[in-house]
Amino acid sequence: MQLDKEVFLFLNNLGSSEWDTFWMFLTNKWSAIPLYALLLLLSYKHFGTKKLLFVVITVIVLITATDQLSNFFKYGIQRLRPCYDPEVSPIMRLVKGYCGGKFGYFSAHAANTSALALFFTILLRPYYKFFGIFLIVWAIFVSYSRIYIGVHFPLDVLSGIGVGLLFGWLFAKLYIFAVYKYGI
Repeated sequence: MQLDKEVFLFLNNLGSSEWDTFWMFLTNKWSAIPLYALLLLLSYKHFGTKKLLFVVITVIVLITATDQLSNFFKYGIQRLRPCYDPEVSPIMRLVKGYCGGKFGYFSAHAANTSALALFFTILLRPYYKFFGIFLIVWAIFVSYSRIYIGVHFPLDVLSGIGVGLLFGWLFAKLYIFAVYKYGI
C-alpha cells in the first residue's frame, strides 16, 4: 500500500495546470459520446438493426455489472480515495477541487472503459484490424486521468482495468455465443 501511495504521488505530481483541462475533459464520461456514437454506427453497419439492439442490451448489462461490482468493492473494502487519505491529501494535486465519493477501490471509470474497449475490439476486429488499439489506448488514457486528477491510486486503476478486461472478454464471448447459438 505504501508503494501504491508513492507511485500515486509521483504520477499525480507530474501534472501541470496547462494539462488539467485536457485530463478533466477526458475523465468526464460525457466526453466519450462521439466515440459511443461511432461504435453504434460501426455496429449497425456490420451487424444490422437486430444485432445492434442486442449489442446495446449487452453493453448496458456489461456496464451495469462492472459499475455495480465497483460500488460493491468500494463500500466493502472502504479504501479511502487519495483526496480523503490524510497521509496523501496534503501533498497531492487535486485538479479542480473534484474528489468524488469517499472510497475508491476499484475505479469504475477504468473498469467501464476497459470493458467497452475490449468488448468492441473483439466484436469489430474482423472489420477493423487496428481499431482495437485505439480503443485500448483510449481506455488507458481515461484510466490514467483518474490518477492525474487525484481521485484514484494506481492499484485502484489497475484493478479496475483488470476487472474491465475480464468482463469485456466474457461479455464479448457471451454475445458471440448467443448470436451463433440462437441466430440473433
